[in-house]
Amino acid sequence: MMFNKTPLAISVSLLAFALSTGSAQADYPEKPIELIVPWSAGGGTDAVARQLANGLQEELGQTVNVVNRTGGAGVVGHTVMANAEPDGYTLGLVTAEITTYRHIGSSQISYEDLSPIALINLDAAAFNVSAESEWEDLDSALQDIEANPNEYTVSGSAPGAAYHLAFTGFLNQQGIDPNTVSLVPSEGAAPGLQELAAGGVDFVFSSLPEAESMRSAERVRTLAVFADERLDAFPDIPTAKEVTGDEWAAGTWRGLIGPEGLPDDVVDTLAKAAEAVYESDQFQEFMTNQGFGMQWEGPEGFRDFMAEADENNGEIIDKLGLAE
Repeated sequence: MMFNKTPLAISVSLLAFALSTGSAQADYPEKPIELIVPWSAGGGTDAVARQLANGLQEELGQTVNVVNRTGGAGVVGHTVMANAEPDGYTLGLVTAEITTYRHIGSSQISYEDLSPIALINLDAAAFNVSAESEWEDLDSALQDIEANPNEYTVSGSAPGAAYHLAFTGFLNQQGIDPNTVSLVPSEGAAPGLQELAAGGVDFVFSSLPEAESMRSAERVRTLAVFADERLDAFPDIPTAKEVTGDEWAAGTWRGLIGPEGLPDDVVDTLAKAAEAVYESDQFQEFMTNQGFGMQWEGPEGFRDFMAEADENNGEIIDKLGLAE
């Protein structure tokens, strides 16, 4: 038997459907979230991600699990982020390398394959040597690198990654051909610093927080930081400008993203939660005490930031002949 619905009944049904749909959206998130980290555990990105995840758990009321997906100089993890279902349950802590891959030729993924949520961190690169190194300062290191081409090795990232670009750009500024220093690729700063302490390479570029445990253990020394001013958390480390007289500020950044196509309401929910975490005493104290630089941009500002970084890195990579 069939029953014909009256216009009133249809209207009531549509209203009920709309309310149920709105309620479902308002209930996000309804299950645990994965936060993909494209670099190894123990590095700076991993540390920032875990602190962010703790805060997001409190704000969202759901477990946020950090998952390290390493490989391919960050390509593996960033690809997982880009290929995830755009439902808000697989997010990522994107790093500056996303604005380098297509210029180098290692992958076609870019910031355009992601939904920006929030920029939370901007870190200057630092020039680290082994505690056993004969170099006591940056000036002596630069003199030896220039006088002995193809003799020294460096590590800390993959070719064309953010810290590698910071380092090669610095050498180029100082009139030293960056190609005269051999890069030993590593999946982030942590394994690079281990190799440095073991005597396998001559120096490593990383953020100061990433090198702090090795510095505290007196296995590594930092000669300079690529920042406009000395960092409050590391007042004993001179800037490159203090040594060379030339301004040079460069490094990496990190931000919260989802895959392209993430619904606007989910982006809004996550951006508000991320901002609350960013402004919390716990997160501010952690970042300050560990020496991580802080910078906030919401979804639109973060998209513009990545677009500019992508354009600038493309020019540097082309100039240095790193493009395949």
